[in-house]
Amino acid sequence: MRRRLTDAWPLIRLWAQRGLFVLADVLAVAGSAYLAYSLRFDGVVPAAYLTGMVYGIPLAVCVKIPVFAVLRMYRFSWRHVGIRELATTVVACSIGSAVLAAAFFGLRETGGISAMPRSVLAIDWALCLLGIGGVRLAGRLSMLVRTGRRYEGEAGLRRAVIIGAGDAGMVLARSLREDAASRYVPVGFLDDDRAKWGLIIHGVRVLGGRQRLWRVVDSLHVDSVLIAVPSSGGSFVTDTVTRAREAGVQDIRILPPLSQLYSAQVHAAELREVTPEDVLRREPVRIDTTAIEQLVRGRSILVTGAAGSIGSELCRQVLRFGAGDLTCLDNDETGMFYLERDLKGRFPNGSISYRVGDVRDRSRVRHVIEHARPETVFHAAAYKHVPLMEQSAAEAVKTNVFGTRCVIEEACAWGTESFVLISTDKAVNPCSIMGATKRVAERITHSNNGRFKTRCMAVRFGNVLGSRGSVLPIFEEQIRAGGPVTITDPRMQRYFMVTSEAVLLVLQAAAMGAGGEVFVLDMGEPLSILELARDLIRSHGLEPDEDVPIVFTGMRPGERLFEELLTAEEGTDATTHEKVFVARLGSPWESGKLDERLERLLVAAERGDREEVVAHLRELVPSYSPCTVRDQNGL
Repeated sequence: MRRRLTDAWPLIRLWAQRGLFVLADVLAVAGSAYLAYSLRFDGVVPAAYLTGMVYGIPLAVCVKIPVFAVLRMYRFSWRHVGIRELATTVVACSIGSAVLAAAFFGLRETGGISAMPRSVLAIDWALCLLGIGGVRLAGRLSMLVRTGRRYEGEAGLRRAVIIGAGDAGMVLARSLREDAASRYVPVGFLDDDRAKWGLIIHGVRVLGGRQRLWRVVDSLHVDSVLIAVPSSGGSFVTDTVTRAREAGVQDIRILPPLSQLYSAQVHAAELREVTPEDVLRREPVRIDTTAIEQLVRGRSILVTGAAGSIGSELCRQVLRFGAGDLTCLDNDETGMFYLERDLKGRFPNGSISYRVGDVRDRSRVRHVIEHARPETVFHAAAYKHVPLMEQSAAEAVKTNVFGTRCVIEEACAWGTESFVLISTDKAVNPCSIMGATKRVAERITHSNNGRFKTRCMAVRFGNVLGSRGSVLPIFEEQIRAGGPVTITDPRMQRYFMVTSEAVLLVLQAAAMGAGGEVFVLDMGEPLSILELARDLIRSHGLEPDEDVPIVFTGMRPGERLFEELLTAEEGTDATTHEKVFVARLGSPWESGKLDERLERLLVAAERGDREEVVAHLRELVPSYSPCTVRDQNGL
């Protein structure tokens, strides 16, 4: 019994709060009607109008309260009342007064009501608006008073300056002041837009541009710097972090980029430490959210490799765009455990299923797809670490090639509308086992397009910043340990993209794909790994080669100095998006010929014969030029 009461308590509390609002509105409406008569007649209502007042007050309550309920005024969070809520209050009071006027004139033949002056209605509307709005603002004002007292009396709070007085900064300042759990007290804004200097926003003044940061830190005893410009690029973040550290501030926090604001709202809880991805991120890309919503909203989605860096971000983004049902498939049990915790925290109302299984297990894949009936499948499951796959060629083939074939064939057989393969720039003129297997996966995707009416496509891009096992987390770990930072070759360059940005472009490509395409994402200019390491060391306030040494270790098996996004025989065609292109591919192989070669590859992989695996991969991918592997043992 006690447990049932405990479980029901939040609902009881909610309805009690709404009941108090209804009672306050009843008193406000009745009081407004009474005061309207009193003001109209200077406090003394003539006897001829008393009957109209007696009938009119309860009639006003019976008319206006249902109108407020229909307009969902009792579902708003009035602790966070804003312009939209106040606008709804004006509309609700206006409609209520209009309905009340219609009721009065409809009942004008009833005794006493016909004697009601019309001016009373106008006065009643104004007073009712003030009363109902006052009820809403009272909660907000009491909260602000409590917040002010908390700032005055509570120890341990950190004085913070907010960088950016735009929409995100304004919402952040308001959130910090209203959130009882926040440890930050906003004491000023800094913004490079001179038009904002001197403005006061939510009680906090814009003190100038970022060049005044050191003065503001010194004069206002600032403990923390909060960067609230989600649309900023890496150069802005780097400059701000440098200024903050020069001013002696160590606690620097940032709102994530727009692509990572999954709720499309800004909260104090979104603040986090500055990461290498923030320092290195490019200017945000334009995304056609309407097209992505048409692909995702209300629909059933399956993501394989869901616990990985790309797969988990795909899960977050499709939920952000309103997926009806999401099924997550991965063979990493621990990764799925953490993914479930993350998604439940971000999307508590999402319809999400978590399935542990291997994409190479056809019966398991068939079972998952049969029950999920996905309309779109994003296939992100793959082995991706190049040197490891050089030593485990058979396993790379089984997962990257035959895992892909298993998923795509089952998806087509069960009527999936679209299948999207996550591919890589290493599939272009591959020199590694991993790259060759991904190129074969592209061929399989291309050849299955249109099978059972399923649109099949692939999206090819380079490295993502901060993904598991990528260079940034490794560099971070080495820098924290005091070095050395290890780089294979000083000439090495790679394409990089923020994970969330890459996934948004994958969704963009999937939304525009007609089927059969291999989309190529514009990764910008390739970055020097050496310069990347130096910038990362400097972002920690250290000097490369002085505080942290850099050591060159030599290239590993399967690696090359430069990555390509297109083969020599390919070109690209533009799409409606400036960052997404389509590779011009040859005609797909005849299914029988491809299947025959794949079967020979499978037999070689099952036998663990590396030389035979490489030979069959070269037959499937003529541009594959295997590197020399120092250790070819262990398949």
